[in-house]
Amino acid sequence: MTPALPFKIFVVEDNEWYGELLVHRLGQNPNHSVFRFATARACLEQLGEQPDFITLDYSLPDAKGEQVLRTIRQRLPGTEVIVISGQEDVSTAVSMLRQGAYDYLVKDENTLDRLWNIVGKVEQQVRLRRENSRLRQQVADRYNPGQVILGEHPSIQLVHTLITKAARTTITVSVSGETGTGKELVAKAIHYQSTRAAQPFVAVNMAAIPRELVESELFGHEKGAFTGAVARRVGRLEEANGGTLFLDEIADLDLGLQAKLLRVLQEREVTRLGGNQTVAFDVRLIVATHRDLLNEVQAGRFREDLYYRLLGLPIVLPPLRQRGADVLLLAGVFVRDFCQLNNLPPRLLADSAREQLRQHPFPGNVRELKAVVELACVLADGELIQGEDLPLRAGRTVVGAGSQLSLREQTTAIVQSCLDEVAGDVLAAAARLRIGKSTIYRMIQQQELVVS
Repeated sequence: MTPALPFKIFVVEDNEWYGELLVHRLGQNPNHSVFRFATARACLEQLGEQPDFITLDYSLPDAKGEQVLRTIRQRLPGTEVIVISGQEDVSTAVSMLRQGAYDYLVKDENTLDRLWNIVGKVEQQVRLRRENSRLRQQVADRYNPGQVILGEHPSIQLVHTLITKAARTTITVSVSGETGTGKELVAKAIHYQSTRAAQPFVAVNMAAIPRELVESELFGHEKGAFTGAVARRVGRLEEANGGTLFLDEIADLDLGLQAKLLRVLQEREVTRLGGNQTVAFDVRLIVATHRDLLNEVQAGRFREDLYYRLLGLPIVLPPLRQRGADVLLLAGVFVRDFCQLNNLPPRLLADSAREQLRQHPFPGNVRELKAVVELACVLADGELIQGEDLPLRAGRTVVGAGSQLSLREQTTAIVQSCLDEVAGDVLAAAARLRIGKSTIYRMIQQQELVVS
């Protein structure tokens, strides 16, 4: 775990005795780094050190509190300042608070305790901000274009460039490509590299929502709008307000709803089902489809006006079979990551496995490749993944890329099916699956397989 950064405090106090008293009290927390300055000039010269908190004596020998506070707020708008004064003057306190002071304390017997409590609250807020900033940076790094869409093929390098350009603006982006090429990853990369990264990313798969529920899903509904609407529901457009809305498989949207979506996008406001009040929203829109939208327009299945409204910046993801050496690059990464995640010894692809991967068309694209090599990691008996460990058969993958079974369950199902076909003959099953017979014997011993 990364140790917590010290909480840096500046004490600006010309009275040496009182200043040292403040330093001593605040320094009782081992996480505090406290520095005292006797003049405003000395403090301002050190603002580059980025203090987290400043206690400011209102009456300093070289400047008034208002002047110092104004400078601090201009140069360090995120640093909280608490003013400490020997005079109880309401108008001065109000003035300092209006200028941005966190609080105004009068020097008395309770000042140290009150200051201690205030510093504790501010420190907690600062550490939360730091943690949020760290997590946001982690997400941004995770969705860096080069990390999200791995590959060195020129077509992928172009995708990286377009993601970076898209993230600089709020232009609508349309992502197209075959199933399994990573369209949602592109959408997330654009969002988390943009100025909207701290706001919601809302993804909706239009093909996965029953047609009669799509309107409610997108626009929301009021209580009683239809049977079963027992409470108000905010739609996805409102939910994504300030952030990004990703509409996957946009070509599956019903023609009637296409017209409503077009109007909503043009007006930038939505009316919930069963309601009369319009609700304004501000979203960055990214759409995706595995179909050719222009062909859908020409076939009369997609509105031409909506097509041009959504086109924006087009990003085309190439199929894996057209990316050359990227297949082996990705396979190596997937093998490494899977072994690390499952505490397996490191494994490498043998020449026979590499050749099979080069030749396979991968209709399921990157998603299929990932499933194949992860299963091969399980089936392999040694540190080398052989060609016989790859579950590829007749140009198709044995494991369905969209399966909801776990990887182990898929492996067991494949081997059990083959065993049943050969009436329990382990040697025949091993030869047919091109895996070691010891793998099947081990699964039988662990009662994962039933031999009839």
